[in-house]
Formats: sequence, structure tokens, C-alpha cells
Amino acid sequence: MVCVKHVPDIQAERAFTPEGRVDRGRGDGTVNEVDENALEAARRLAEAAPDGEVEVVALTMGPAPALDAVRRGLQLGADRGVHVTDDALAGSDAFATARVLAAAVRRIGDVDLVLLGMAALDSLTSLLPAALAEELDLPALTIASELSVEGGTARVRRDLDHVVEVLEADLPALVSVTDGINTPRFPNFQAIMAARGKPVETWSLADVGLAPPAVGDMAARTRVLEVTELVPREQEVHDTDDDGEAGTRLADFLVARGLA
Repeated sequence: MVCVKHVPDIQAERAFTPEGRVDRGRGDGTVNEVDENALEAARRLAEAAPDGEVEVVALTMGPAPALDAVRRGLQLGADRGVHVTDDALAGSDAFATARVLAAAVRRIGDVDLVLLGMAALDSLTSLLPAALAEELDLPALTIASELSVEGGTARVRRDLDHVVEVLEADLPALVSVTDGINTPRFPNFQAIMAARGKPVETWSLADVGLAPPAVGDMAARTRVLEVTELVPREQEVHDTDDDGEAGTRLADFLVARGLA
């Protein structure tokens, strides 16, 4: 199972709605970039297994545009997709999102490995992997830069600031990956066309056994209290006078701003 998220394009102008939510209607969205690394990791595991032994499912939750993330997952090698969508999901935080995704995983059943990116580029909380593992009562191998599965055991490498860790867990397990784990393959025309024929199921909250009070604004543990625009950067100063004092002026500039 690969969890994929539809996020606003980080290159586009971003904003919040009056309700304090990320405005997802400003320009085109895209699949969360590091989720493509999770899809590639799943695809490689499937390719290494005997034909038909491993099935890859792309799972997402959100409004209608979130289906694009599943479609992208199918292009990148997933065999089928699941889209959980319901008006009551609006305003869900990371904890409610984990609750919904966990319910979907349980409905699918017989899931040996849950894969997802280490963070979503629209919020960058990095909360979901641990929250989802807790909801599913699975061991969490997070921030993986390498992944292998052999003999019912998942093994990952974590490249941290001052140490490299190698962790193992029996399946079923959850693994979150970094963008350093692989380079996702760009889907060719054949893969894009094949994705159109792959099945996608659409589920409501009722389908996964949840009621509206368990998600959305009613269940959110966080609130956006205030939103302000980014402070514009000061115009850069370029000193091109070659009078022998440029180095002194540069040093004074850095000292004045606490940079030296």
C-alpha cells in the first residue's frame, strides 16, 4: 500500500482560505514529490518478486482533485487505486488523516507493507507516518534512504545528521522514505495509457467505517489562528567598484547583519 497525497504546486502562489485551510483551488496541484519515491520503492519490490505475487495499491484521501494523485500512482506502477472522499473530511489534520487512511488499509486487508513519503510538501509536519503506524499498530521504520524486504522482514537504512542507523522489523510494517532512496522513473506513453484501464475504487467515510465527528474540523487537534504574508526580501546590493575597498565594504555589510 502506497499513500499518496495531492498537494498544491509549490512553484505556484500559495495561500490560505478564510477558514485557515490551505487553498487548494489556486492553480494546478500535483502528487507530493517524495510520494513518487515511495511508489518507485514499491514498484521495485514488486518487480523483484515472482509475477503476480506482489500487488501495489495507491491510496489517497481528499476532494475530487485528489484522484489525480492516484492516477499518477497508477502511471508509476501501482496496480489499482483507492480514493477516500467525503465532504466531512474538510479540515482534517494529520491525526484525522491517519485515522482515515488506517481505516482504508484495514478494509483492504492483507497489507504487508505501507509505504509513504516522509513529509508532504504542503505542510511539512512529518507527523503522518508515525500517526498512521500508531493507528495501525505497526512498527514504523521512518526516514528510510534504503529499503529491502526479505524473508518477512523489512530492513531500512536511515542517514541522520551524525549517525547511520540500520533498522529491521517483521512484516507487516510501515516505512516512510526520503527522496534519496531512489530516482522515480518517468512513465512512458505505454504506462500512461495502461494506467487508464486500471481500477480505482471511490469510498466514503461510511465505507471505511468512520463517522463525521471522527474527522474534519470537529476532530482537528490543531487550529490556524493567524496567517500573514511572507515579508518581502530586501533588494540585493551588488558592489562592482574595483577601488581596493570592496572587501572592507563586504565585511562591514556582513558584520552589520550578524553574518560574520
